[in-house]
Amino acid sequence: MSGIVVKNLCKTYKGSIEPTLKGLSFQFREGGIAGLLGPNGAGKTTTISILCGITRADSGSVTIFGTPQDAAHREAIKHIIGIVPQQIALYPQLSAVQNLTYFGNLYGFKGKALQEKIMYYLELFGLAHSADKEIYKYSGGMKRRANIIAAILHDPRLLILDEPTAGVDVQSRNLILQFLKDYNARGASILYTSHLLEEAQSICEEIAIVDNGKMIVHGNPNELILKHSQCSNLEDVFLHYTGEALRD
Repeated sequence: MSGIVVKNLCKTYKGSIEPTLKGLSFQFREGGIAGLLGPNGAGKTTTISILCGITRADSGSVTIFGTPQDAAHREAIKHIIGIVPQQIALYPQLSAVQNLTYFGNLYGFKGKALQEKIMYYLELFGLAHSADKEIYKYSGGMKRRANIIAAILHDPRLLILDEPTAGVDVQSRNLILQFLKDYNARGASILYTSHLLEEAQSICEEIAIVDNGKMIVHGNPNELILKHSQCSNLEDVFLHYTGEALRD
């Protein structure tokens, strides 16, 4: 069964002449780890925002586990997906426990069960010793880890992450990637974006490379590498399809 089906997405932001998405289509199967890759300005974040119901497409459709992402199903979709945005979506003046209690409450979780889950994940992500410390006092890696916990308290079937390891230390990156593998092994689907192509090659079972708002190529990373004799890794494949010109 396809976990995510995107068909002919088009989006032009107000005041912009050039469309951000130009008939973007792809699909990822349920239960896998998939990468949505592309240069700066390719439309990745806009696509994720549409998948999550934060942004509306001008046209086209999104289906998640057979449920359309539209106004009639937005509440149902909200409960089956978790979103980890590129920007830290936590209140800096609140502690980790206060932040996570708030986000857990938004999904209807309260009391002892919620607090036990919060402490379980804080321990898992190496943050238990800083549970009562304000987020603004956290390092970049600590903020990234807390940001992920906020997205998984309701046990989403689909976890969507936008650059989850950007700017973090090696230890935090290793912990985050291992968690994604473990969470996927529990049956969840994962979609993430990253500019770290070695990382994507190591954890993604399938990828879609997008550029200029269109899908360029889709497939298994290793199979795409083998398909091109001049390519020895995913970065070579990426450059083959998107070119070496600098992007702003």
